[in-house]
Amino acid sequence: METVMQTTTAKRVRSVRPVGTRAVLAELDGLQDVLALQDMLYKSPLPGQVDVLAAAETVMVVGESAAATRAIGARLMELELFAPEVTDSGLVVIDTVYDGDDLADVAELTGLSVDGVVAAHTGQIWTVAFAGFAPGFGYMVGENEVLTVPRRSSPRTAVPAGSVALGGQYSAVYPRRSPGGWQLIGRTGARMWDLDRSQPALVRPGDRVQYRAVREVVTAGASAREPETEHHTESGLRILNPGAQSLIQDLGRRGFGPLGVSAAGALDRASLRRANRLVGNAPSAAAIESVNGGLTVEAVGDQVIAVAGAPSTLTIQSPSRVESEESDDGDRPGAMRTVPMATPFALLDGEVLTLGAPESGFRNYVGIRGGVDVPEVLGSRSADTMSGIGPGPLMAGQELPVGEDTVSTAVGEPELQPKFPGAGVTVLDVVPGPRADWFEPEALDSLCDQEWLVTPQSNRVGMRLDGTPLKRTREGELPSEGTMAGALQIPPAGLPVLFLADHPITGGYPVIGVVRDEHLDLAAQVPIGGKIRFRLVPDSPSFTTTFTKTPEK
Repeated sequence: METVMQTTTAKRVRSVRPVGTRAVLAELDGLQDVLALQDMLYKSPLPGQVDVLAAAETVMVVGESAAATRAIGARLMELELFAPEVTDSGLVVIDTVYDGDDLADVAELTGLSVDGVVAAHTGQIWTVAFAGFAPGFGYMVGENEVLTVPRRSSPRTAVPAGSVALGGQYSAVYPRRSPGGWQLIGRTGARMWDLDRSQPALVRPGDRVQYRAVREVVTAGASAREPETEHHTESGLRILNPGAQSLIQDLGRRGFGPLGVSAAGALDRASLRRANRLVGNAPSAAAIESVNGGLTVEAVGDQVIAVAGAPSTLTIQSPSRVESEESDDGDRPGAMRTVPMATPFALLDGEVLTLGAPESGFRNYVGIRGGVDVPEVLGSRSADTMSGIGPGPLMAGQELPVGEDTVSTAVGEPELQPKFPGAGVTVLDVVPGPRADWFEPEALDSLCDQEWLVTPQSNRVGMRLDGTPLKRTREGELPSEGTMAGALQIPPAGLPVLFLADHPITGGYPVIGVVRDEHLDLAAQVPIGGKIRFRLVPDSPSFTTTFTKTPEK
């Protein structure tokens, strides 16, 4: 329903669009309004607010539940926007050597001399509007637009860490070596992202920044770290074969979107919780997420284990035994037995557990009583494959210590598991928008009327789907805006990418729909080569509102 406001001159949110059932996207009249709303939501969070993701023209607010999100959407439409207070505190100075590969090109594009570019870049205060692309990458907007330049027509495959760059109306520093299409004008030794600091990001949204020209880069020293040594645990699991990919996952890290950090965490959250519940752990205890079977682990000390997720054959082999020094047989393999899924069992010291290939589904979760005790990063033990935050992929010979993350003195009863995707078609519910209006009216029908194939290019960042491409009605680029797990982003080729837990927090391709949060666990279990059909959720809540303002005098 459209609401029209004609009697007020107060700055307000222009419209609010649903992003699935757990987020809303507030559209604003410009970056200053974005900064104002972002500042207000940081200082006075709305009830149920989990995360705030500001971008060029929008602010996405993530709620803790569907009901909380609906209330947030309604409240956003009522807010009056007030510019954030500007103070002299918190000014971050970034020493920069201006010798970038694109400095001369920027001078030509702006009509300035090289010295004029340096003077313009250092002679104004920049404000970090929002974060994205990578942890520590802050989009900074200046006080004037003299340095507004287009991105390179051909992005570089590798931009060195510390590169100072311009792109559109923004300036930024690349925190790590990565691909990039911005114009490089200099370099700095400032550490833009350092997990050993109490505040990992050197600059955060709302911070004020000034670049200072220097002749030589001085690299800030990293925090002292303990030397890498081979670690042997007294109690836990030893990885004998990690399979295709095995990672440590918990329920993820929330609330760090403004720093450019996605939630990550287990893709099938229900299976992680089930494995933890069966061994008496807290729901968020860290476990092993393994893909497509092949994982083999050895118990170091007696352990209590449960495996949930894709139904697989679980085989346990007892330690080999030497009969005697005179025996010609030497080592003999120990006894073999199988144990059921979704049931707690003992894995005694030296016994080896092997996960077979799934009969259906794609991912398993191996819970160990006490949880896997690896260091927390930003409040979570989960591995984020896109940003590199958290523990790396498991390797053969690695030992995982057991923790103390239990909530019960007893283990759980065996549980029935849901049906997992097999050879048939998996149906996922999807809420239209927030950018369905970028497509032909028939595009939503095409999205839901065909079967989409999950391609081998899929990973924890997103599932790449193949089928009949969807046609857009709008040309050009969509200004980057917040994204979330479940978003169906449509690149120019028209083939959807279904974002999963390690997705980038902002994106510039239109999102035609968002898979309901309740179906993301199911999506995580669709194997490579599996098929998906989308089903529109009827009568999904709409927050779209248009405000007509009285012209200011």
